[in-house]
Formats: sequence, structure tokens, C-alpha cells
Amino acid sequence: MSEGRASRARQARRAGRLHTLPAISLEKLAGQMQKTMKITLLRVVGDKNLQVTKVAMLPGAGGAQAHRRMLQRDDVEALVIGEVPEWETIEYVADAAAQGKRKALILMGQIPSEQAGMENCAAFVPTAEPFWMPR
Repeated sequence: MSEGRASRARQARRAGRLHTLPAISLEKLAGQMQKTMKITLLRVVGDKNLQVTKVAMLPGAGGAQAHRRMLQRDDVEALVIGEVPEWETIEYVADAAAQGKRKALILMGQIPSEQAGMENCAAFVPTAEPFWMPR
């Protein structure tokens, strides 16, 4: 793949992670996500009254480096992730919010953030019992 095509492919993948919403408070957005996705425990970092319109989503454990890249963008106000080590993205967002920056983080948990995708993948898995033991 040429460098130009590779760059366009990377941009398309990034664009699919960005979502523009009608203005909603961080608190209401998190509440709606928790209710809709039936998440028992959802963690949120940032000002609960922050009016959010630009949200990025990186489900699963995308890694602190990918999280920081998204949070450093001007067009990302809130980042929704599955999980990350406590001392990385969470502290980055807490510091940004304390500085008055329009940044927030919603942690869904690894399983809830990947569940819908895994249910979709089930269509591609053979119907035979996937677990077995050697005899």
C-alpha cells in the first residue's frame, strides 16, 4: 500500500472513532450510556456539567498512548474507553480538567466496551462447541 493510501486509511479509521452529538452534559451522557448498555459500574472523570458535543471512542484496552493522542486533539472533548492502568489516562484527564480544559473520560470497563462487537463476531464463529479438551 502506498504511503498516501495508508495515510488515508489511518484517517478513515480515526474518523470512525469520532462522533458529534447534540450538546449534552457529561453526567447525562454517562447516565444514558450506562442505562442503554446495561453497565453496572461506569467511571467518569471530568466536570459533570461539561457540555459535550465531540466524543471519541476507543473500546477495550487501547493503551495510554492512543488515549493521549485522541485527548490532545481539539476536536475531542470526551473520550470513552474500556480500561487503562489507573496512573495513565485517568490522571491525564484529571489534570486537564483541573486546568480548565474541556476534557473528560468515561470508562466503561473492558467487557462492556467490547461486548457488542463480540456479539457481532459470533455470526462468524462456527456453531460447533468452541471449547474442548484433548483425550
